[in-house]
Amino acid sequence: MPVRIGDQLLAAPKGHTAGTHRTRSPAATLQAYRPLMPRLGITRLADVTGLDVVGIPVVQAVRPNARSVSVSQGKGVDREAAAASALMEAIEAWHGEHVAVPLRYERATALRREGEAVVDLHRLPRRADAEVREDLPLLWCRGWDLLQDRPTWVPHACVSIDFVRDPREPLPPFIESTSGLASGNHLLEAIVHALCELIERDATARSAGTADDASRVDLAGVTDASCRAVVERLAAASMLVGAVDITSDVGVPAYACRIVDQPGAPRWAARGACGGYGCHLDPAVALLRALTEAVQTRLTLIAGSRDDLSFKTYEAFTDPQGSADEAAGLASGLGRRALGSTSATDSFEGDLELLLGRLRATGSSSAVLVDLTRAEIGVPVARMIVPGLEGRFSGMAPGARARAREGA
Repeated sequence: MPVRIGDQLLAAPKGHTAGTHRTRSPAATLQAYRPLMPRLGITRLADVTGLDVVGIPVVQAVRPNARSVSVSQGKGVDREAAAASALMEAIEAWHGEHVAVPLRYERATALRREGEAVVDLHRLPRRADAEVREDLPLLWCRGWDLLQDRPTWVPHACVSIDFVRDPREPLPPFIESTSGLASGNHLLEAIVHALCELIERDATARSAGTADDASRVDLAGVTDASCRAVVERLAAASMLVGAVDITSDVGVPAYACRIVDQPGAPRWAARGACGGYGCHLDPAVALLRALTEAVQTRLTLIAGSRDDLSFKTYEAFTDPQGSADEAAGLASGLGRRALGSTSATDSFEGDLELLLGRLRATGSSSAVLVDLTRAEIGVPVARMIVPGLEGRFSGMAPGARARAREGA
C-alpha cells in the first residue's frame, strides 16, 4: 500500500534482492548514475581490491573538492555492486554538502509560538561539552515527520555535512555526521537505507562491546549463498572471522564483524583486526553488510586514502601484538547464534511501515525526513533524523538509551 509523505503517495516494489535490496540491480544503477560523476565532482571510481589478498571487491569514489571526506568507499559481492555502492555514497555526500531545502533562522521557542512543529532538541546527539538552548537562534531545515505525519523543523547542523567553515565560527551543539544520510534509486529505498543505518549505529552504541558464545554467530551454519561465499573467501585468504549479534530492542537484525590474519599467515606486512557492521530486516543481508564492511575497512587502511583517519588508527592497524590478541579471541570463540528468518517485504513501503512500527514500539515519537533530492540531478537522497537513537562518536554525550544500558 502506498505511503503518504507530504503531498506525495509513494510506492516502490523491489526489483533486486541478491545480497542487497534495491529497486534495480547495481549494474542498472551504475548505468543510470555514472554520467553524473563530472557534475558532482567525482573524478574516478577506483577498484582497490587488488591491494589486499582477500579478493572481495572494494571500490573507492574520489571527489577531490569535497566539503567533507574526499574518498567514499563501496563494497559488494561483485565489482558492479561495490562500484554502485561507492558511487551512491559519493552522490549522497555531495547532496549533504549542498543542502537546498527551505531554511529559517529562528529560536525554537519562537517557532513553537507560531504553531510550527520542532524536533526535540534534547534528544538529538550532541557534543559532551555543549549546552542545548531553545532560546538561542538556530538555522533550521524543514522536513516531514513520518511518525507524526506533519512538517517539522530540524537543526541545519543535523542535516548538512558541509564542514568547510571559518575556524573562528563556533561549533554547533549537535554531532555532525553522515548517519542517516542515504541515496537510492527511489526515495523510499533511500529512506529505508537511512533508517537501517541509524538503527545500526544505535545498536552499535548500545552493545556491550564484548561477545559470549550465545551472541556469537554460528558462521559455519549460515546457509545464505552470498554470506557463505564471503566467509569461504576469507578462510581461503588465511583470515579469521567472527560475527556477533548486536540487535537492539528495536528488533531489526544487526551484526558486528571482526576479521584478522591467521597467526603465521604469509604476509609481508603486519595487518591489524578490522570491523564492520550491518543492519537490515533480512538478517542475511545484515550479516553480509557487516562481513563486507570489515573487508572494506581493511582495504581503506591499506590504501591510506581516507582523509578522516588519525595516525593512531594506522598505528593500531600495524601493531603485531594487537593482531595476535584479536586472533586469539576470534579463534577461541564458539558461535551458537543462528540467523533468524527475514521480515523484509517485497516493497520499500512495506519495509518502511515495519521499521516505523518498531521505532514507535521502543519509544520513538518522531522520525523526520529531509528530502535532499535535487531535481536537476535526479537522484533520490534522504536525510533521516530520529531523536533518541544513539550514536558512537568521539566527544558525544551519551543519550538516555545509552545511559539506561550502562546502568543495567
